[in-house]
Amino acid sequence: MKKIILRIVAGLVVLAAALLIFASTKPDTFLVEHSASINTPPGKIFSLIIDFHNWNSWSPYENLDPAMKRTFSGAENSKGAAYAWEGNSNVGAGRMEIIDTSLSRITIKLDFIKPFEGHTITQFILEPEGKNTKLTWAMHGPNRFIGKIMSVFFSMDYMIGKDFEAGLSNLKSLAEKQRYE
Repeated sequence: MKKIILRIVAGLVVLAAALLIFASTKPDTFLVEHSASINTPPGKIFSLIIDFHNWNSWSPYENLDPAMKRTFSGAENSKGAAYAWEGNSNVGAGRMEIIDTSLSRITIKLDFIKPFEGHTITQFILEPEGKNTKLTWAMHGPNRFIGKIMSVFFSMDYMIGKDFEAGLSNLKSLAEKQRYE
């Protein structure tokens, strides 16, 4: 019986070592990117994204905690605008700041504080497509070792891709509705 237990433990150690070695070969960065075609000019979409006060009308994260505390600071609707939040375990705590903007791109530094610390860059890229606008929501950042281990079982896209799709769908509905108002 003792030999069987030792073999099982040895097998688990070998399996864990193989998992760690395989995880170490994963990329040092991650990228999640989703796009939608929206039947409105880029300016309508731009105004919904550049003003953090508008995010409650389209961001899928805004409804996860109705009691979430929000703080707006810095410049308004431009580089330097900041938005901090603190909420339940579904939203945690963090801060976003617009670090660069043009009519075709909004770049946001995204710092997660709780439940896990993390630092990423989020971009919204607006590209005219005839009468439509292709809106791309992208996030990229470092893939630390714990992230590499997690990526053996599921990707960052698996974790947040559905949220990006929901946000893009909400933006599409809102922007197309406002186009005709």
